[in-house]
Amino acid sequence: MNMTNFSKLAIGAALSLSLLAGNANAEANTVRLSHGYGMLYLPLMVMRDQKLIEKHAKAAGLGDVTTNWATLDGGNVINDAMLSGNLDIAGTGAPGFITLWSKANGIPRSEVIGLGALSTASLWLNTNNPKIKSLKDFTPKDKIAIPGIKTSLSAVVLQMAAAKEFGHPNYAKLDPMTVSLGHPEAVGALLSGKTEITAHFTSPPFSYQEAKDPRITRVLSSTATLGNITLDVVFAMKQFTVQNPKLTQAFTAAQEEANAYIARDRKGAAETFLRISKIKLTQAEVEAMLADPDNQFSTTPVGIMQYVDFMGLAGTIKTRPKTWSELFIDSIKSRKGS
Repeated sequence: MNMTNFSKLAIGAALSLSLLAGNANAEANTVRLSHGYGMLYLPLMVMRDQKLIEKHAKAAGLGDVTTNWATLDGGNVINDAMLSGNLDIAGTGAPGFITLWSKANGIPRSEVIGLGALSTASLWLNTNNPKIKSLKDFTPKDKIAIPGIKTSLSAVVLQMAAAKEFGHPNYAKLDPMTVSLGHPEAVGALLSGKTEITAHFTSPPFSYQEAKDPRITRVLSSTATLGNITLDVVFAMKQFTVQNPKLTQAFTAAQEEANAYIARDRKGAAETFLRISKIKLTQAEVEAMLADPDNQFSTTPVGIMQYVDFMGLAGTIKTRPKTWSELFIDSIKSRKGS
């Protein structure tokens, strides 16, 4: 082989390696995301409706990025979808995320990381049983609907409330009365009064829907018991954020824009919620919920360590972060979270 041909082959090989390296370093052009049914997921609904991720990805030089959205509820379902490789980013209850973070910590292929907080609100424990005035009034005959047993947001917050009422050793006192049922189905069951469901621990808008019925009374408000702590977060596989740093930051920027939009345009945010969720409420009802100071949307985590401390004492997680910031990406760690 003469030197001219050798040089051509060498240059060709170098170009091929360069192209391969470029492809290997390229960020994803499709993102698979999920959100739940209720108002806790409103920022994600706004991002979906206004294509904000696509907007910020393009501004970051990533070109045209496609987003594929799914509606999923219940921590176990979301965690399974994430670990099986069917989701890249998801909104979920803080306890479900913490559970998965604890289990996967130190396992590179399974590790997850928080992208930020999503929402705070008050969970209401509503009942159709007039004899129930407090947690102490529940009997084995009563059934409390929650989206998932033991690990869902409602399940863990109910345990935390029970620990305050009955003492920590009795945090699971109400667990035998809980029944796994999605929020929309639980609303129908509670209001019908024809099923075993006598209570529902739920979030907006479902809690408000139930409260309109004069037969329904509120037994518990989570904010009155635990304070206005972060209920839902957004998270991803840690490997995804490492491989897609610009896309990860584009997501955060999109979420910040969605939060600003909700604060600025309550009417528009309510319209978005009704369009995406397809829940049968009036515009005025949704706007009234958004005006409730308990309903807040921020990427800064608040009260996350309350969950960690409780779940650690309860034995539901083994590996515990020393600080809240261990659970989240670097850009969130400088926030005044807790």
